[in-house]
Amino acid sequence: MDLLWRWMEQDLALARRAPFTTRVYLSSARAFAAFHGRHPGDMGQAEVRAWVDHLRGIPMSPQRFRQHLSGLAFLYRKTLGRPEVVSFFAWPAIPRKLPAVLDLKEVAALLEAVPHPTYRMLFRTMVATGLRIREACRLRTCDLDPARGLIRTVGKGGAERQVALPAKLLKALRRHCRETRPVAPWLFTGRLGRPLDPDHARRVFRAACRASGLARRATPHALRHTYATFLLEAGADLRVIQALLGHASIRSTEHYLRVSTRLIAKAPNPLDQMPG
Repeated sequence: MDLLWRWMEQDLALARRAPFTTRVYLSSARAFAAFHGRHPGDMGQAEVRAWVDHLRGIPMSPQRFRQHLSGLAFLYRKTLGRPEVVSFFAWPAIPRKLPAVLDLKEVAALLEAVPHPTYRMLFRTMVATGLRIREACRLRTCDLDPARGLIRTVGKGGAERQVALPAKLLKALRRHCRETRPVAPWLFTGRLGRPLDPDHARRVFRAACRASGLARRATPHALRHTYATFLLEAGADLRVIQALLGHASIRSTEHYLRVSTRLIAKAPNPLDQMPG
C-alpha cells in the first residue's frame, strides 16, 4: 500500500496542494484503509459509505469532517481514477466565524513580546503586507523590488501576486539583514540557515500572545486580517484588497466588511432621516 500513498502524495504535489493539506488528506485516506484493513483500490462505494457512517458517530467539527471527505475524494477522483465511488458525497456547511482582528496597540504589544528579532521582523512584515505565514517564511531577497515598491510572492495553488513594499518596511528589512545576516537567498532563516518553519513560527506567535497579555485567541493569520481591515477602513477598494490578499473570489474579501467596526459605526441609520 506504500506505493499508493506515494502516488497520492505525488498527485497532491502536482495539484499544488499545501504541505498541511497533503498531510491531512494522506492521514484521512490512511485512516479509511486502516478502518477496513484493505487496499482502497479493492473497495468501492459500500465501504466508503460505511466509513462515512463511522465518522458521523465521532464528535468532530464540520471542518474536520470535510477534511476526511476531501481526502477520500482526492484519492478516488485523482489517484485511483474512480470518481463514481465518492459521487454521493454531500459537503457539510461550515459556519463562517468572524476573523480575529487586532488593533494597532495589540499588534505593537505582541511584537514587543517576541524575543527573537527574526521572528519579530517576520510578524512585522506580515502585518505590513498581508502575507500568509508560509508566504512570509519563504520570502527571498530577490522577491523585493525597491524601485517599484513591490514584493513578489507565490500563494495558494502556485498563484503569483504582488503586494506593496512600504518604504518603512523596506528600511526595517534592510536593517534586519545587516543585523541578523540571513542565509541567501532567504530573508528569514533559522540556526541551520534554512527558511523559518511556519509551524514553529505559529508556536512563537502563541507564546508572544500569552506574554503580551492578549485577551483574545489569535494566530499569525490575525495579522493578515488586521492588514485587510486596516486597508478597508482607510478607504481602499475591495477589488484592490482582493488582489493584494490573493483571494480567488471577492466573497472572501467581502468577509472583512463584517468585522470593520469603524464602517459599521458609520453606517447610515433610517432614524437619522425621521422627524423627532
